[in-house]
Amino acid sequence: MILPHPESNLRTNLMVLGAEIIGIMSKSPFNEKYVLVDDVMNKFLKVDKNRTPDLFLYAVTFLHTVGSIEKKEYKIKLIKNDTSKEQLNLFQ
Repeated sequence: MILPHPESNLRTNLMVLGAEIIGIMSKSPFNEKYVLVDDVMNKFLKVDKNRTPDLFLYAVTFLHTVGSIEKKEYKIKLIKNDTSKEQLNLFQ
């Protein structure tokens, strides 16, 4: 499990920002289709004045790394995980 540093600012934490991006992308106009990264970034930046384009790109990179979004040229799409899949157990 990834744990943030106890003294870090949670409003700019990478995992929290990633969850915010998932929340933005799960809303109706962005749901289940490829959308321009700029559209998502504009909505992301309007939420808090401390957010920067760099933080957005770090969070999108994090989401892509963990398999939550898919990219195609300048567009991204939210990937819905299938809950019926069995989780791989590495300790067998």
